Amino acid sequence: MSQRSPQGGRPPMAGQVGRGGPMAGMMGGPPQKSKDFKGSLRRLLREVGAERKSLYAVFLLITSAVTIGSLGPKILGHATNDIFYGFLGHKLPAGLTKAQVVANLRAKGENTLADVVNKSGVIPGKGIDFTAVAHWIFLAIGLYVISSLFLWLQQYLMAGVTQKTVFRLRRLAEEKIGRLPLSYFDKTSRGDLLSRVTNDVDNISTSMQQGLSQILNSVLTVLSVLIMMIWISPLLALISLIAIPLSMFVSIRIAKASQKQFIAQWDWTGKLNGHVEEMHTGAALVKVFGRRKQAIEDFKELNENLNKSSFNAQFMSGIIMPSTTFISNLIYVGISVLGGYRVATGTMSLGDVQAFIQYSRQFGMPLAQIAGLMNTVQSGVASAERLFELLDAPEEEPDRTSSVAINRAKGAISFKNVAFRYQDDQPLIENFNLDVLPGQSVAIVGPTGAGKTTLVNLIMRFYEINGGVITLDDIDTREITRDDLRRQFGMVLQDTWLFSGTIRENIAFGSTNPTLEAVMEAAKAANIDHFIRGLPGGYDSELTDDNSTVSNGERQLLTIARAFMADPAVLILDEATSSVDTRTEVLVQHAMSKLRQGRTSFVIAHRLSTIRDADTILVMDKGSLVEQGNHEQLMAAKGFYYDLYASQFASAASE
Repeated sequence: MSQRSPQGGRPPMAGQVGRGGPMAGMMGGPPQKSKDFKGSLRRLLREVGAERKSLYAVFLLITSAVTIGSLGPKILGHATNDIFYGFLGHKLPAGLTKAQVVANLRAKGENTLADVVNKSGVIPGKGIDFTAVAHWIFLAIGLYVISSLFLWLQQYLMAGVTQKTVFRLRRLAEEKIGRLPLSYFDKTSRGDLLSRVTNDVDNISTSMQQGLSQILNSVLTVLSVLIMMIWISPLLALISLIAIPLSMFVSIRIAKASQKQFIAQWDWTGKLNGHVEEMHTGAALVKVFGRRKQAIEDFKELNENLNKSSFNAQFMSGIIMPSTTFISNLIYVGISVLGGYRVATGTMSLGDVQAFIQYSRQFGMPLAQIAGLMNTVQSGVASAERLFELLDAPEEEPDRTSSVAINRAKGAISFKNVAFRYQDDQPLIENFNLDVLPGQSVAIVGPTGAGKTTLVNLIMRFYEINGGVITLDDIDTREITRDDLRRQFGMVLQDTWLFSGTIRENIAFGSTNPTLEAVMEAAKAANIDHFIRGLPGGYDSELTDDNSTVSNGERQLLTIARAFMADPAVLILDEATSSVDTRTEVLVQHAMSKLRQGRTSFVIAHRLSTIRDADTILVMDKGSLVEQGNHEQLMAAKGFYYDLYASQFASAASE
């Protein structure tokens, strides 16, 4: 068998992350357009809809605020009329009726002024009524204050809606990661996955907070202002309505062109994050192999692609608002000219024209705001689409409803005619049979790609078999829930994993009884207790992200102590002693011998000298079991194992 993952290379054990090498899968081009913009937007709105009670309150508050606020210009128009009529009345002779004043003006040939006086509320000889003006002004101020309070309150509620929705999306993403099969991580860059769960979710939060309430506010403002404009002057309102189709046409055309750039922007963001994460994690190796220059060049290329797509997205969406503002300004000019003419002819009052001009500006502003928010909405939907791709990724087969409960296994494991393949057209393991008795120590050896790691991955159902049966204590592993099954295993991998926290917390990870005494016993069993006690903080010493406090060998011993602490029924050791020195390896081998008592253990090893005391040695090649027996039996047979063993010692002797 040529054991390869879908992207090549040996599939990782659980706990390892498929990397595929620097920049694997990153340099391809991003999608050129949204796969389903409308569908992603509707789905995002459904997620927000879970907070419908708060949304109803937000809608009610925005509606009330917009309705109250839309009365302001009309009220201020009354104040303007009172000032204008008072100023004009003060200039006219007192003691005459309006009809007499109009007749005198027409006799003098001042027909325009006569029309204004005739169709207005001017009282000859009466000046400005400042009490009435103050009444209108204070009424307008009061309405604006109430409108602002409602808008502030809806912003508070909208922040709650946004954060609850984002909180739920983060939880769904985290739960989804736990249900994804190991094959997903083989194909996906770790940096891109992190970008979806962090950057994209944060971008969704920003887009929702800025976009949803503002768009709703703008739409309601357009409707309320339009009603007020029709009330004042249907003719001028008709002219203003020309702005709607023109603005929508321009906005939609530009938005379609910019949407694919937002998709590209967030795709390149994920790729850049993946590159930075990989180069940071393997910084030492990058320098050792002289690949720093190439890493910088790769970064420049990714950064350039991100810069280009971000610039195009921001520029193309950014011209929406100036374009719609230009249309609104043209409409504004037309309204001002026609409104001035109607005041001059006395068909409209000055206050109504002033109010209408204010409404026209308010009418154009929401349209421009909606257009300006298109870039925020598009960016948010692009991020939502990437997050939904993660949430929709194929999951592990669900556990059967009639699963068998198991507390602690005895450790009998059996393979019966097992078949497995990573890809449908490429068989890897076929007709594999093996019986392991409880407490046996089983070593798995063979050349690279023989199927050693795949074998133990199948035992723990990190991959599902394509045929045959694997049993634990005569129970089909598919009849046991994955959590119950994996709880029976303790693992020590070649690639160690320690998290930020104390040494005690790292050793106790996964244990149901994390007492200090139990942690110390596990450390003693792994021959790491003396080292821990020598640290300034002892068992409470902090481990950093880069684990600079401990060497590679000490990290390996800590993970071995973690396996001791878990007290599993079955041990899986994948090159567990590869990072320790010869003296420490001997100590670990003694400790492992004690730990294996009463437990079944699988040891994957390349150095055959480390597994000579195993009860059974499985020799694998190309996915098949070619030899089986203990060290003496296999050496006496002088077969495949003998050749492997001899080649290792011949190589050592020649060196």
